[in-house]
Amino acid sequence: MHNYQDMVYSTAVRLIGNETQAEDISQDVFIKAHEHFENLRTSPTAGGWLKTVATNLSINHIQRYKKRWTFFSDIVHRDDEGGEREVEFAAPDTFFSSVDSDERREWIEHALEKLPEHQRVPLVLYHFEDLPYEDIAKKLRVSLSKVKTDILRGREALAKILVRSGATHEKFAL
Repeated sequence: MHNYQDMVYSTAVRLIGNETQAEDISQDVFIKAHEHFENLRTSPTAGGWLKTVATNLSINHIQRYKKRWTFFSDIVHRDDEGGEREVEFAAPDTFFSSVDSDERREWIEHALEKLPEHQRVPLVLYHFEDLPYEDIAKKLRVSLSKVKTDILRGREALAKILVRSGATHEKFAL
């Protein structure tokens, strides 16, 4: 448990966005691990199993207790005047060059907490769990286009949050 508690908790908190609920999910993960202890004790894949259980329990929690997501069919940014433009999300490679990895992780973690869950969850699954779009859509029981839209909008929102939080070493292309 000591070897994996941080990984299980951080997986849950990234997906849920709530520390208390992530603690509950982490506890549930380790209860399941206890139930399967004989198989996990010597398994070289115990960490992967725990991460998968944490991810699945987090997603189940979201689907069970949170509002249903609305479907967004377009992938454009609408300004206040109703105009549309294509959204660009990538930050320059040098954005975090003068920031150490702990500070970078902390900025991203805080910014992720501020995202609405319909953007945060697919973004975390894609970038932190390395799941392909199709697997995310199946796991969340939503359309592939919704997953793509939410990830793109999540990136845009994350970039804006980071810029507002003082991550102004260079500008994001928004």
